[in-house]
Amino acid sequence: MIEQTRDDIDYYYDSHPTEEDLMGESWLNAELVDYLKSVVVWLFREQVCAIYKNFNFYQTTAKDEHPLAPDLAIIKGVTRGPIRSWRVGVHGPAPQVVFEIASEKTWVRDLTEKPAAYSELGVEEYYAYDPNDPPLFESRREGQQLFGWRRDPSTGLLRKLSLRSDGTLWSPRLDSFLVPYGAYLRLYDRSWQLRLTEAEAEVEARRAAMRLAEAEAEKARTFADKLHSLGIDPEQLI
Repeated sequence: MIEQTRDDIDYYYDSHPTEEDLMGESWLNAELVDYLKSVVVWLFREQVCAIYKNFNFYQTTAKDEHPLAPDLAIIKGVTRGPIRSWRVGVHGPAPQVVFEIASEKTWVRDLTEKPAAYSELGVEEYYAYDPNDPPLFESRREGQQLFGWRRDPSTGLLRKLSLRSDGTLWSPRLDSFLVPYGAYLRLYDRSWQLRLTEAEAEVEARRAAMRLAEAEAEKARTFADKLHSLGIDPEQLI
């Protein structure tokens, strides 16, 4: 009998659904997770970074270990590989940043249990967002939709963050402000420019090219009008 190596463990929950898997995912949750993933993928397009959605993360060799599967996980410094799940310390470090998007059945756990669980996993920044309208009860009780925790260097534990006066949070690892925007959670850079998806960036590039072309055309028309006023035919200068 060949003993399994530490990186080829047949984890039970890699082939069986967890309780959260059986709960399903709302379209609102799925749409926001897909949007955030697209933003982060484009943000780190020139860096080595693995970005996973609803991916199982483990810490031990116990086959029945219950995994943590954040809605979105960002692991900087490693490449995304063809693996079924992620064993911290084997496939790479713990995610530096994780996101959870609220659903009625998991939101209480996201706010009360997940901070400690992600702290133990080694996560540096944990953000949770409620895109629902109206917000879920726990969000209304706290008077906010965005929640965040960051690793305290003195204790090594995730510490709950207070929102800035404008209701946003700053993420050092994402180098971005996190800004609640109804059903969406937007990311902005230090200059308060919106972080875009690749598709949005392509649209903006086309618009910028059109604006430049229009400006050049207007400049040419102005120059031609000036020549006409001086009695010069612009075509004679070609």
